[in-house]
Amino acid sequence: MKSILKPLLMIVAMALGMTAAATLPARALVELNVNKGNVEPLPIAITDFQGGDALGAEISGIVSADLKRSGLFAPIDKSAFIEKISNPDAAPRFEDWKVINAQALVTGSVSKEADGRVRAQYRLWDTFAGQQMSGEQFFANDANTRRVAHIIADAIYERLTGEKGYFDTRVVFIDESGAKNARKKRLAIMDQDGANIRYLSDGRSIVLTPRFSPNRQEITYMSYESGQPKVYLLQIETGQRELVGDFPGMTFAPRFSPDGQKVIMSLLRDDGNSNIFAMDLRSRSTTRLTNSTAIDTSPSYSPDGSKVVFTSDRGGRAQIYVMGADGSGQTRISFGDGVYSTPVWSPRGDLIAFTKQTAGEFQIGVMRVDGSGERILSTGFQQEGPTWAPNGRVLMFFRDSAGGPKLVSVDLTGRNEQSIPTSNFASDPAWSPLLE
Repeated sequence: MKSILKPLLMIVAMALGMTAAATLPARALVELNVNKGNVEPLPIAITDFQGGDALGAEISGIVSADLKRSGLFAPIDKSAFIEKISNPDAAPRFEDWKVINAQALVTGSVSKEADGRVRAQYRLWDTFAGQQMSGEQFFANDANTRRVAHIIADAIYERLTGEKGYFDTRVVFIDESGAKNARKKRLAIMDQDGANIRYLSDGRSIVLTPRFSPNRQEITYMSYESGQPKVYLLQIETGQRELVGDFPGMTFAPRFSPDGQKVIMSLLRDDGNSNIFAMDLRSRSTTRLTNSTAIDTSPSYSPDGSKVVFTSDRGGRAQIYVMGADGSGQTRISFGDGVYSTPVWSPRGDLIAFTKQTAGEFQIGVMRVDGSGERILSTGFQQEGPTWAPNGRVLMFFRDSAGGPKLVSVDLTGRNEQSIPTSNFASDPAWSPLLE
């Protein structure tokens, strides 16, 4: 299998200083407080990057789309622009941008270097304070210009919100095609915005629940190629694959530990009980973490690796439990009506996302790690499988509608829901960490 991720060895970032002609106040006025309950999107003007023919418009378009999808920014229609930027290195006419209420302005340029590399640079301006807030330039090969746009969007997001962006990421998922009773399911990977879809398996065997390693371009997933679900590791760049372990019975819902050295999963034994086990990927030794007569499944580590959240029906119906990473202190934290499933710990460590089925509906929600503060972000006929963006601000999940599942994202306010475009039906998404 060929590598589907081209190495980004040629990206170099360099800070761009302010123009000498600008008279600059000491402090910018524009900022976004993302910790408020209701964030009004910030009006931002993003001009076409100069040079590079159509490439400049393409890069600025990707930046604009990324920021808009976050729900925190409202890109202003280019038809409203008064000033036509001809020199992105010079200070703009700030009054022209204040008139259209552009609280922030992005200018930039794209050019080809003598060695064939693409040089892309941007500047972020605070129009009301009349100063440059940040500026960088990047050098990349042709294959990575789209990534440069995502990196620029991340830089702008971080400068204006104070938090890391999530645009330079990938999502691995299950691509589903064909008739409903004979679906071909393939491992697939794409940019977080749905672009650059590549296939990692050929569809000859059913594959399920892919999950990213936190520190490598590696995924774990389940495959039915042997007739029973087995857990595999796949190196995305090389296509190298290996069986995690040939366990008796059925295996389900594998996930990596935060250090990438373990895989945690549930195993169904001959006695019909499903319990949670952790495997050390170096020694291949397995540790049993739960020992109940119930169904314990869907484990997920906390970001520091000290705890595990999982579901169990030991109380009569599936609820959410938390335990130490060694299996100690197993404690129920959910007490709501309905059935809970697919819990996953936020990368920020403050929340647990889950699927909840109640009153004939499926809900995607979050709760604090002690079970308090439960909030429902999305409700639908059939939806499940939340996965976190690496900054812990956005969730992606899949929803079954119009004949098959599609991917959807929603932020923590529950008000910014976005459909993720895919060429076929799609399920079981897993968000990557920020790329290196």
